[in-house]
Amino acid sequence: MCGICGVIGTDPGEAAAPLVQRMMDAMAHRGPDESGALFAPGAAVGMRRLSIVDLPGGSQPIWNETETLAVMFNGEIYNFRELRRELESHGHRFRTRSDTETIVHAYEEWGAACAERLHGMFAFAVVEMPRGPAGPAARVFLARDRMGIKPLYYWIETGSTAKGTQTGGRLIFASEVRALLGSGCVPACLDPAALPAYLLFGSVCEPLTLVEGVRSLPPGHSMSVEAGVPLTDVEPTRYWKFAPQTAASAQTSAGARPASDSSVPWHRVRSLLEDAVASHLVADVPVEVFLSSGLDSTALAALASRAQRGIHTFTVAFADSAFSEAEIARRTARALGTEHSELTLSDTEMTARLDEAICSFDQPSMDGINTYFVSWAARQAGLKVALSGLGSDELFGGYSSFRDTSRAAQAMASARLLPRSMRSMAAHVLDKAGLFGGSRDARRKDLAGFEDPEAFPHAYFFTRLLFTPQAVVCATGGATNASSDASTWSGLPWWRWFSDTAREAHAADAFTAVSWLELRSYLVNTLLRDTDAMSMRHSLEVRVPFLDSQLVEYVLSLPQSAKLDGVYPKALLVNAVRELVPEEVLSQSKRTFTFPWNNWLRGALGKRVADELADWSPLLEPYVGRSFALTVWQDFLGGRTTWSRPWSLYVLNQWVKRNLHGAGSPHGDCARPAEVSATS
Repeated sequence: MCGICGVIGTDPGEAAAPLVQRMMDAMAHRGPDESGALFAPGAAVGMRRLSIVDLPGGSQPIWNETETLAVMFNGEIYNFRELRRELESHGHRFRTRSDTETIVHAYEEWGAACAERLHGMFAFAVVEMPRGPAGPAARVFLARDRMGIKPLYYWIETGSTAKGTQTGGRLIFASEVRALLGSGCVPACLDPAALPAYLLFGSVCEPLTLVEGVRSLPPGHSMSVEAGVPLTDVEPTRYWKFAPQTAASAQTSAGARPASDSSVPWHRVRSLLEDAVASHLVADVPVEVFLSSGLDSTALAALASRAQRGIHTFTVAFADSAFSEAEIARRTARALGTEHSELTLSDTEMTARLDEAICSFDQPSMDGINTYFVSWAARQAGLKVALSGLGSDELFGGYSSFRDTSRAAQAMASARLLPRSMRSMAAHVLDKAGLFGGSRDARRKDLAGFEDPEAFPHAYFFTRLLFTPQAVVCATGGATNASSDASTWSGLPWWRWFSDTAREAHAADAFTAVSWLELRSYLVNTLLRDTDAMSMRHSLEVRVPFLDSQLVEYVLSLPQSAKLDGVYPKALLVNAVRELVPEEVLSQSKRTFTFPWNNWLRGALGKRVADELADWSPLLEPYVGRSFALTVWQDFLGGRTTWSRPWSLYVLNQWVKRNLHGAGSPHGDCARPAEVSATS
C-alpha cells in the first residue's frame, strides 16, 4: 500500500523533482516506511511506501528485466502468484517476491490489457522507457481497479501564448486530491459543479472533485498518456466492461441448501468467499478484522480464523450501550478464538480528536469519522492491515434502498401522469392521505420523487438523498455557475456517471439493479473513498474481500430469487456462512455502525458546529449561502431534520476553509486547467 504521484509532459525530469517531492511529502502518511522516485525527460514519478508484502524487496520503482519499463503502485494484487507462474512460463524473469513486480511484467506481456488480468485493489503508473533508465520516457500508462477501492486523481495544465492561444501542458496525478494541491501547480479553486451532488448525497460524486479541474480516474478505467509532448486533453478508457445481466431463473433459491452441489448459489458464494478471504490474508505483517456484532464482519472473522492462525479482531465500543456492539463482538471473538481487543470511545475523546479527524478527509463527506477512529485505534495496537466488511450490503441486499426503490419508482410513475404544474399540490394531498413512506425521512424522499421524477435517471437515487432536489435548487438557485433548476444537472459529469450506471442496470432485475447502483455510487463516492483517506491517515491498509471481482461478478449474475428467501435479510450470504456464525448474530436486527451523533450534536459538540456554520466560507457563499446552513441547524435543533444534514454542511465548510483559497498557488503562477474528459 502506497501513495503514488507524478508529472507527465514536456518538462525534463529533474526540473519536476521539487514538484514531485512536494506531492510525496503531502502523502507521507500513506507510506511512512520508504519513498522512491524516477526522473526522466518527459515524466517524473514518485511514491511513498507502506510495506506489507516482500518487505525488503518491494522498493519502487520496480523494473522489468531489460529496464525499459518501470512501475509505481498503490494497492495489492491478490492473484499475483498465479500471474507470476503464467508470466514465468512465458519467459519473464522476476527479481523479487513482490506483487508490484507482477504488474510491470504483465504490462510487458499484455500491454494495456494487463489491467483486465489483475485482481485486487490498485492504482498504478507504468512508465515506458525504451532507451533504458538513462533515456527519456515515451509513455505513461495509468490504471485504477474495477471497484474504485484505490483512488487516482489527475489535473491537466495548459498555458497560453502572448496572443491568448491555448497551448498544451502537463498532466499531474496523485493518490490524493490534497497531494495535487500540495504540488504548487494546481490552483486551489472551488468547482461549483460538484456542489449539487454533495448536497444531494453527502459526498462529492465521481468523476468530479471539489477542486476545479481535478478529476478522478473512474473505477475500471485506464489512461495512456504520451510523454514529452504538450498535453491538452486525455480520454480515460473503460477496461472493465462488465454490466449486470441476471439470468431469468436460478437453479435453486437462496434458502435451499443441498449438501454438496457446487452449482447451488450459496455453495458457490461460500467457495468464492473462502478464496477471497484467503487471498486477502497474504501479507508479511499481521492481519486483523474489524469486528462488529453484524453478519459481514463476523463472516470474515470466521473465514479468516479457519484459514490462518493468530487472526486479530478489533472493536470500537461506546459507553452508551444503545450504540455499542462490543458485548456480542466479544462473545464472537471468544467463539472464533481470535486475539481480540477493543477501544471504548467517550464523548470527550471524540471531541478532542475531532479536528484531526476532519483534517483527514481528502474530500468532504458526511460519513467517514467512524472509520477514522477505528483506524486510529487499530494503528495504536500496532497493526498495519485490516479486513473490512464493506461491499456485503451492496451485493446481498443489506440496505433499505433495496426495499425503498420500488416505492420511489411508483411515486415517480404516478407523478408522470400529471402535468408538472399540478405535482406539488397533488403531492401535498397524497401526503396528507398517508400514501407516501411512513417515516418523516421516507416521506420526504417519496415526495421529492413525486414532485420532480426527472431529477435523476433512476428511482434508486431518491432513496439515497441527503437534501432533496428541491432543497438543493433552493440553496444554489440563482448563483453564478450553479444550477437553478434540477434539469440542468443532466449536463454535469456526475449526473452522466449516474445515467450510464442506470442504463447498465436496466438489463438486470430490480434487486440486482439496486446492487449495481449501490456499487457504482454510494460505495465508491462515500464508503471506499472515506475508508481509503481515513485508514491511510493512520498508515493502515484496509482490505475488502466482499469486493473481490470474481465474487462481485458472480453474485450480480444471479437473479433475485437466488438472493431472497423471505426469512433472513441477505439470505444468500446467511446460507453461505450459516454454520460458521453464532445464532445471535444471525437472529438480531441489522445495526448500522455509527456514532451517537444526535446526542453529541445536542451536547458539547453542538456549540462548535453552530459557531462553524455561522462562520461560513466566503468561497461557498456565492453558491450555497450561510443562511441555508443556519436554517438547517435550526431545523435540527427543532427536531425537523436529522443530524446528518447540519453535520454534512459543517464538514463541507471546514474542508473548503482548510484547503481552498479561490485562486493562485503558494508556489507561483499556475496555468488554467484544461477541459478534461471525465467518463468513457
